[in-house]
Amino acid sequence: MARLWTGAILLWSIPAVTAVASSSVFSSSLISQSVFDGENFLKYDGVRGPYVDRVSYGVSRDTPAQCSVDQVIMVKRHGERYPALGEGASIEQALKKINSTIAGNYSGDLAFLENWTYFVPSDCYEAETWTGPYAGLTDAYNHGKEYRQRYGHLWDGGSVLPIFTADFQRVIETAQKFGEGFFGNDSYSTKAALNIISESSSQGADSLTPTCHKQDDNAQKICNSMPYYLPQFDAAANRLNAQYQGLNLNWTDVVSLMLMTAYELNTRSSSDWIDVFTTDEWISFSHIWNINFYYCSGPGNSYMRAVGALYINATLTLLNQGPSSNSLFFNFAHDSNITPIITALGIATPPTDLPPDRVAFNSPWKIEDIVPMGGRLTIERLNCTDSAIAPTGSFVRLVLNEAVVPLQDCQNGPGYSCPLANYTEFVRGLPSFVSECEVPAEEPQYLNFWWNYTTSTADNYRNGTRLYAEDAGFASNNGVKEEQEAEEMDLNKRKKCEGGKAGHKGMERKRKKGKKAYCQKKQRRK
Repeated sequence: MARLWTGAILLWSIPAVTAVASSSVFSSSLISQSVFDGENFLKYDGVRGPYVDRVSYGVSRDTPAQCSVDQVIMVKRHGERYPALGEGASIEQALKKINSTIAGNYSGDLAFLENWTYFVPSDCYEAETWTGPYAGLTDAYNHGKEYRQRYGHLWDGGSVLPIFTADFQRVIETAQKFGEGFFGNDSYSTKAALNIISESSSQGADSLTPTCHKQDDNAQKICNSMPYYLPQFDAAANRLNAQYQGLNLNWTDVVSLMLMTAYELNTRSSSDWIDVFTTDEWISFSHIWNINFYYCSGPGNSYMRAVGALYINATLTLLNQGPSSNSLFFNFAHDSNITPIITALGIATPPTDLPPDRVAFNSPWKIEDIVPMGGRLTIERLNCTDSAIAPTGSFVRLVLNEAVVPLQDCQNGPGYSCPLANYTEFVRGLPSFVSECEVPAEEPQYLNFWWNYTTSTADNYRNGTRLYAEDAGFASNNGVKEEQEAEEMDLNKRKKCEGGKAGHKGMERKRKKGKKAYCQKKQRRK
């Protein structure tokens, strides 16, 4: 049986902020003729596991030599988390089948279970992780530090900078930790102003999580059919069942176990489950998430281009106003709020719709490259002097998960950027969110919070009003609905789970001392 990875994962080989001169990208010494396929498990984890950089086209991440960045607009997905409630139910069901059958028979592919324990305390479903090398809170903090190094020149060090976040607990925590990384733990409390934007559909167009009141019935039917069957899942179930008398896993159990494997990395340094499944099986697992996002909140849904256009049109206004409207705009939301933006830009749209029943190997819609945990789209405004490439002027460059992604029809600026005038023309050709999605007249008709924000620091350590996704995951076949629809949070559960975060540096210093490390103790291995 072909095995692809070891349990320990290398997230990236070159840090996002490492400067690489264009003259030294390629080695002058003997060049390897080998290219290693599938070298990173995180490119097949269905964006349930840790952050991973996008596969680059080879364009340097550094600012072009004749340019400077004078404005940055970023939207970031929350950091690595535990499974959603609905996902947890399906995972626990599959584990119950295994544990009740093979207890005491620790051999074969699952021999490691003798010393393995499930890693999610029941009170911690949905929460952002804080332990392990790939923890969500650590990821957000480190990202803030990296962007301070890259874009720190755009902040004067004295003024209060607004940060914008959707009103969902793990999204808010990501914004807070990013802010602590960018400003420093002490300065965050006085130099950042957290602006928490409601996720209510009544926000209309003034939202980081806009709701479309129109539905693409065909796309929604496919969206709601998650998980999707592929024969590789049956092969995995049959292989495991054959090793243990009485074990009766089905293909949906296999999908749940693979889902769990990816999540395990969010709180532990490795997962023995990775090698329980073959390369082909992980390719199929990745594909079903490509399908899910494509039809739920991507190009396969006819209204998502308009949903994403709301954000892109508002950023266009900022870009044309330039630094006079502020130089840094940091925004935080969910994966299914970012995929419509990518759809509107057209930078990952395949020429034909993705087939649910087979893998589209040549498709540019690869969700691990688009919106991993902690993923981000960064729009840079470049101020460039005259060169052989282009005359003096302003240009727009898109950076998706730390890889430069040129627009297909506008890349004639330095570093394959797009002249702002041409970019303006492109964006003005996008559909209207308000008209396409039938935003009620009594609701806000345009995005306004970037111009109408508070500089008060009162909410810098506030908790979100929402914590749990509504019937999320495979249990309800809602797919990425888990990232959009939420129910009122259970405060008691949140307090129990957050007790384990008390030792995490930064914002937790503001909370009461002496909280019991509730989850941290429960998730220790035997």
